[in-house]
Amino acid sequence: MNTDASFTTTAHLENEAETGAFARRVAPCFVATRGVVTLTGPLGAGKTTFVRALLNALGHHGPVKSPTYTLVEPYPDLAVPVYHFDYYRFADPEEFRWGGFDEYFQPENLCLVEWPEKAHPYLPSPDWQVRIAIEATGSRLLTLGACSTAAKRQWPALG
Repeated sequence: MNTDASFTTTAHLENEAETGAFARRVAPCFVATRGVVTLTGPLGAGKTTFVRALLNALGHHGPVKSPTYTLVEPYPDLAVPVYHFDYYRFADPEEFRWGGFDEYFQPENLCLVEWPEKAHPYLPSPDWQVRIAIEATGSRLLTLGACSTAAKRQWPALG
């Protein structure tokens, strides 16, 4: 995680409801910052579950599909335009450039990116990093880090 410890927090999440509660807690900070949120963790860790809860907190009540095959799912009708990316299927980071994905990364948008390492070095630097690990018990350990100055300004709102 590319942030200092004073702007990092962890949460042990036992189930999907706790993941949703955490996503609702951070949603206002993500909206205020906008920019880029990267989500990392192994397959099945709950990255899309977190995004689904976050989108619900932002007012989206329809289905939330993983963009594994479409690469991006837009949610432009929310108070802040949100774009959910999944770069798992990238074979080459150049696909980010070839696909014109840089056009989505505008200051007014909130871009949620699964598998960001697949688009390195072309993906813009994150404002927030979400890392989800699967613990031996099957629960999740979520680590949230504020990376940018804008995200760090929102840190006190997390309580």
